[in-house]
Amino acid sequence: MRDQAFRTFFEQNHVSLSRLAFLLTGDSGVADDLAADALTEVWKHWERVSAAGDPAAYARGIVANLTRNWIRRQGRARRGLALLGRGGERAAAPDVPAVLDVRSALRKLPYRRRTCVVLRYAFDLSEREVAGILGISVGAVKSQTSRGAKQLAELLKDLEFDPEVAL
Repeated sequence: MRDQAFRTFFEQNHVSLSRLAFLLTGDSGVADDLAADALTEVWKHWERVSAAGDPAAYARGIVANLTRNWIRRQGRARRGLALLGRGGERAAAPDVPAVLDVRSALRKLPYRRRTCVVLRYAFDLSEREVAGILGISVGAVKSQTSRGAKQLAELLKDLEFDPEVAL
């Protein structure tokens, strides 16, 4: 029963956890490793995780913490971030210059702001959910998300996006 429950959880959440790590690190290989490490931790503590109100939020918190630690180890040699996209959908003809500009802008955000922006907008999580994942107050999420969105807007103010082309 435990094995099947975890298997179901894994199948439902692996891609999302890997995408979260990718959006935070910009490196698909590292993202896969971080998602695998997070799922290993979830498996080790499955009884406690499955008893939690939202096991996926618990797992996202692990990914966020593992990612933060990875970024700290990388220091100034951070790699760029992937384009914020929903559901892993890809546009037939992405606006490549805009994608590169968004990646560059995201890379300039401090980690906590970037994480709040990614979780709020790419994963469409509530402020309360983001607060739970990051272990910070809802007010801090609001502040960091607002500041991050404002900083992104300033960094991207001269960009002209074609509304017909998906990023």
